[in-house]
Amino acid sequence: MVNATIDVIHRGGLECDQNYMIQGETLGTHDEPNPDISYEEIPVWCLVIDHPEATILWDTGSHHDALEGHWPDGLVQAFYPHDAHEHRLDDDLEDAGYGIDEIDAVVQTHLHLDHAGGLEFFDGTDVPVYVHEKEIKFAYYSAKTDKGSGAYILEDFDHDLNWEIVHQDREQHFTDVEFVRLPGHTPGLMGTVVHLEEESVIFTGDQVYQAPNYEDEIPLGGSLVWGKTEWFESLQRIKEIERRHDAEVVYGHDADQFERIEGGWGQ
Repeated sequence: MVNATIDVIHRGGLECDQNYMIQGETLGTHDEPNPDISYEEIPVWCLVIDHPEATILWDTGSHHDALEGHWPDGLVQAFYPHDAHEHRLDDDLEDAGYGIDEIDAVVQTHLHLDHAGGLEFFDGTDVPVYVHEKEIKFAYYSAKTDKGSGAYILEDFDHDLNWEIVHQDREQHFTDVEFVRLPGHTPGLMGTVVHLEEESVIFTGDQVYQAPNYEDEIPLGGSLVWGKTEWFESLQRIKEIERRHDAEVVYGHDADQFERIEGGWGQ
């Protein structure tokens, strides 16, 4: 168990159809062929893990110019980043009491547009950026071709970064902080298990968006599942970790849960 604190950094919100979050969240019927969809805001956030060995930034959120041309219009329309301009990464970190130059390491769960938008602040620095090998390959494949996933923006991650490539399905680079590959949403998505002195916490990233994905095992919606079989297997892996460590499970974009975790851990 490590004596660390974890701060939750609010990075704005996205407005989207809940069918993206939960497969079949709204379905037509014979008597109601065109039901009203649930169009709601979901939170975007990152973490600062103040660890004895390093100050670790976990994900970097959306780019602050998402509405000003950084995101293509199709993605703006699908996941409207209404307040991205109010959430520069450096400003949000400063509000939480951290400077960009105080970050010793960055962990990227994956490189989708609402998770990798702040990497430009580490361009040209020696700050290690941890990402899984399968993720960075898939991100470039997606951004450079018309295959893969449409949720990657090349300009988010194509920087002069000190990439630290994670190769295995489970790796530990800081005491009691374990990176766990959870393929499903993307091939190389990494969740993170932190064993604090008081409790263990599993940060699922976007392997699990919201409670129904986890509790009812309903997949993510539409094209947001790279591999459904892999997604289900990763879900069971998280549940195994939860049982083994009696751990708290934190989802990627659950508005109700976000209100409960904003205070962080170990404070």
